[in-house]
Amino acid sequence: MKRVLYVLMGILLLQTTIAQTKPAVDSKVNTALKRPKLVVGIVVDQMRWDFLYRYYNRYSSNGFKRLLGEGFSCENTFIPYTPTVTAAGHTCIYTGSVPAIHGIVGNDWYDKLAQKKTYCSEDNSVTTVGNEGNNGKQSPKNMLVTTIGDEIRLATNFRSKVIGVALKDRGSILPAGHSANAAYWYDVTTGNWITSTYYRTTLPNWLSDYNTTKAVDKFYEKGWNTLYPIETYTQSTSDEKDYENKPFGAEQTKFPYSLSKFKGKNYQPIAATPFGNSMTLEVAEAALDNEQLGKGSETDMLCVSLSSTDYVGHSFGPNSIETEDTYLRLDKDLANFITYLDEKVGKGQYTLFLSADHGVAHVPGFMKENKLPGGLFSENELVASVNAKLKELYGIDKVVTGVMNYQIHLNHSVIDSANADEKAITNTIIKYTEQNEAVSRVFALKDIAVTALNAKEKDMLTNGYYPNRSGDIQIVLKPGYIEAYGNGKAGTTHGLWAPYDAHIPCLFYGWGIKQGYTNRETYMTDIAATITALLHVQMPSGCVGKVVEEALK
Repeated sequence: MKRVLYVLMGILLLQTTIAQTKPAVDSKVNTALKRPKLVVGIVVDQMRWDFLYRYYNRYSSNGFKRLLGEGFSCENTFIPYTPTVTAAGHTCIYTGSVPAIHGIVGNDWYDKLAQKKTYCSEDNSVTTVGNEGNNGKQSPKNMLVTTIGDEIRLATNFRSKVIGVALKDRGSILPAGHSANAAYWYDVTTGNWITSTYYRTTLPNWLSDYNTTKAVDKFYEKGWNTLYPIETYTQSTSDEKDYENKPFGAEQTKFPYSLSKFKGKNYQPIAATPFGNSMTLEVAEAALDNEQLGKGSETDMLCVSLSSTDYVGHSFGPNSIETEDTYLRLDKDLANFITYLDEKVGKGQYTLFLSADHGVAHVPGFMKENKLPGGLFSENELVASVNAKLKELYGIDKVVTGVMNYQIHLNHSVIDSANADEKAITNTIIKYTEQNEAVSRVFALKDIAVTALNAKEKDMLTNGYYPNRSGDIQIVLKPGYIEAYGNGKAGTTHGLWAPYDAHIPCLFYGWGIKQGYTNRETYMTDIAATITALLHVQMPSGCVGKVVEEALK
């Protein structure tokens, strides 16, 4: 009798346990199956992390402050590779990978297999849609891995929609991914927004309608003056500096800038104004509305890159009134865009992240003016002097073909034809280049594992090395030194390992995101890992990032 009683009690206990466990399991699964209506990725081209706080007191309550106050900020987010440039940065954010894996080692590179210089998104097998030129012969084929958008599409059997929008072709194409429904970018020759036959054979009606308005001329008519009285821009230098470029003509050296002369004639200067970002967000809103993103049964994705911050930064530098005004205007544009998302998709119904593809160095002229270390490095001068030295020593002409992405490329066919000692030539180049005032280190890339180098630098350089698309000899410049940009006398650039180039913002906001921040070191590659974990979809095929668990509810 006791045995029967024990058996009955055991059965009852087992049933109770199952009853208590099953709802918990079901609850977890049901939670996993829930997703936001829309994921919005925003990359602010050339935005250093400190810009979040440099102009904080002047931002509105609904732009950057809203993302910081209601979202989650990874305060110490870094780029884990070099070179820190646009194509690689956008690719790494959306793939969670690094150039050593995804293959986008720069905006351009020399392809050793094809034996030609290659642009990151070039594709001669497709044609332009939206005009008659060649600016649309682009696709993501050179990117070797999948993106967040690709994985969302795979997870929903391609029912989700993914669209990219940016002034720059690479800022639209690479984030959107291989299976994107569309990517749209700005054609500087016509002032129209275009795409390629990789995605579709005709522009959608809504974009054709937008092109007919010639929105760029609307911004040209307004011109560019400061948003607030110019004397209130206390976070910047004085307005007129010799080390600033003049993208609107030699006669225009300070505010206000007249742009009306470009109307109907020159569609490129808009990029070097804050209004390039305004126009981009107009197109993004039109895409959101007309493509019904966030309105279907599956999670959609909108990838937006704001390129004008990069053009302004290159021309005027990070300490200029032009840069400060650009960020104050961008803050207002972001506030309007977020409000638009609230209205069209629903507040709390979308997940948004904001980051940057790279930072920017101070203008060398500014550094000199303020007694700070820094200067210029001329790739062209190095190539000429090294080739002259090699001809003197070895009797071989044009051994060095050029410098790309801070890497020296050798003409291997010339060396082989001369039956010369490549190792001896490499050592000669290294010894000669080491004497350059701007150079901190120089070494053969195949010897990186045994090169005496700071661990962070070594990791970043290794992560940026893809043999068939990288050079032979790596140059590392001293902090504060930059490649001579433009005419070498004005403006600035980026591309190195230093924090001013590699420390970027990383903000998460909206559905599934906690409010808060972390000061632990995170990386731009963690964005893809975090977003795909939030959505419960597979991470991209080359992802090496880790989930920022603190950010997720």
